[in-house]
Amino acid sequence: MSAKQQRETTVDAVIVGAGFSGLYLLHRFRKLGLTTRVLERGGGVGGTWYWNRYPGARCDVESMQYSYSFDEELQQEWHWPEKFSAQPDILAYANHVADRFDLRKDIDFDVEVKAAHFNEATRRWRIETDKGEKITAQFFVMATGCISTAQTPNIEGLDNYQGNTYHTGSWPHEKVDFTGQRIAVIGTGSSGIQAIPVLAEEAAHVTVFQRTPNYSIPSQNEPMTSDYEASWKEKYPALREEMRYTGHGSMKDLNDKPAMSVDEEERQDTYEKRWEIGGAGFLASFNDLLFSQESNDTASEFVRNQIRRIVKDPETAELLAPKTYPIGTKRICIDSGYFQTYNRENVDLVDISEKPIERITREGLVANGREFEFDSIVFATGFDAMTGTLFNVDIRGRNDLALKEKWYAGPRTYLGLMSEAFPNLFMITGPGSPSVKSNMLVSIEQHVDFVTESIIHMREHGLELMEPDVAAEDDWVDHVQEAANKTLFPRANSWYMGANIPGKPRLFMPYIGGVGTYRRICEEVVADNYKGFRFEAEAAAAAAE
Repeated sequence: MSAKQQRETTVDAVIVGAGFSGLYLLHRFRKLGLTTRVLERGGGVGGTWYWNRYPGARCDVESMQYSYSFDEELQQEWHWPEKFSAQPDILAYANHVADRFDLRKDIDFDVEVKAAHFNEATRRWRIETDKGEKITAQFFVMATGCISTAQTPNIEGLDNYQGNTYHTGSWPHEKVDFTGQRIAVIGTGSSGIQAIPVLAEEAAHVTVFQRTPNYSIPSQNEPMTSDYEASWKEKYPALREEMRYTGHGSMKDLNDKPAMSVDEEERQDTYEKRWEIGGAGFLASFNDLLFSQESNDTASEFVRNQIRRIVKDPETAELLAPKTYPIGTKRICIDSGYFQTYNRENVDLVDISEKPIERITREGLVANGREFEFDSIVFATGFDAMTGTLFNVDIRGRNDLALKEKWYAGPRTYLGLMSEAFPNLFMITGPGSPSVKSNMLVSIEQHVDFVTESIIHMREHGLELMEPDVAAEDDWVDHVQEAANKTLFPRANSWYMGANIPGKPRLFMPYIGGVGTYRRICEEVVADNYKGFRFEAEAAAAAAE
């Protein structure tokens, strides 16, 4: 076999990404008998949890709910050490799954997909990697995650900096020792809020540069108890089924009352109890916090007052208290002692909301007209969410149409799964699906099951290509925005809206209508003979008709 032949292969399906989406896809595709290649740019499985190794990295969904449900033995055998799992434990779980189902043999690591073009003559996708390999496949699946392209701001002078730089979304695999160092942390989103308390315990001094303060709720994390673990494992099938039809894909004690339907005393008591419980369930204190500005104001002010109570310096407390957007309209953060960290002698906060960082110097940076010197700079500046990783691959559909060109004004999908003019291209938890507004494991499993069952449908009916109708796609894009506009979400300049990326179109990218509502819509689509999708028969069958 020639070198050229070795570098050109044909399979039924190519999956990009070996995170939780890619692993489950591979497992299901194997059971279908599909020849499958998984291409992963990292050196191991785990996706988000492979890359995000920064100090303090932790999931904001409870461990007993942030796991696969497709295999009962897997559910029963795995033990989570904490209520909210840390990155090493989640990565260990991903590796356990890969080994348990012998998935690694079909995964190519340290391989980056550069291009994927649909060939209308052959009706196949041609995928090219950075290793020079070309792979032909009937089905092409982007299982690359929603927040997997780290975003480092383009600050003047960055290349001249002589110290060490790190990004929370692409952290070194070996331990970084900050002992005795003066470090800057730029950004106070979720990763910054998780990392800063840990970094402050190790470094000589931490200076935090904050553009926008964030609402954060204490996780109240604790070791997993055998009783709590058993309460889930004894009823896993029933609880999982219930989770699939909830608003966020997780079990939260939702108060069915509006905030303004009770008096001030009961309202404050409710918030106090939720704060003590901890976690994102705080937003379920009342049923209208994301719909009513008046109700939201009461929750927002409660959290601001908690910050003022915790942080001893009044000026710092006010800088840390968000006032420009409603609570919950940016992703709510879950922390372990974040606000308390600002009471430490070795932690300073610098507000850059009105005057951004001017430039990076050889020794540090200049902000607010003041020059700082640092041994290391940590960028906790987030991701080009939802679309960034899709655009990193040169994806072209019918008539050589680039996905990036079609989405120039914002993502256009049907159900967040497919885009018209790109046959047999599936996106797991893509824009226009609940994705980042859900328990990701629940949404991942639902999308993988939808894709797999669609392929089964195609096989049973002699169909070769599947893609959305333009009208169905247009209606869905409108519906996603209409759902968002009924809430307070558009009132925040969030990464949900693409606001953290210069020049990115501003529109709400996830589907906010609810995980359960979305699942029922998908079920209705399938029951109505895949309403909104069109199929083409296999070429041989079509020619015989």
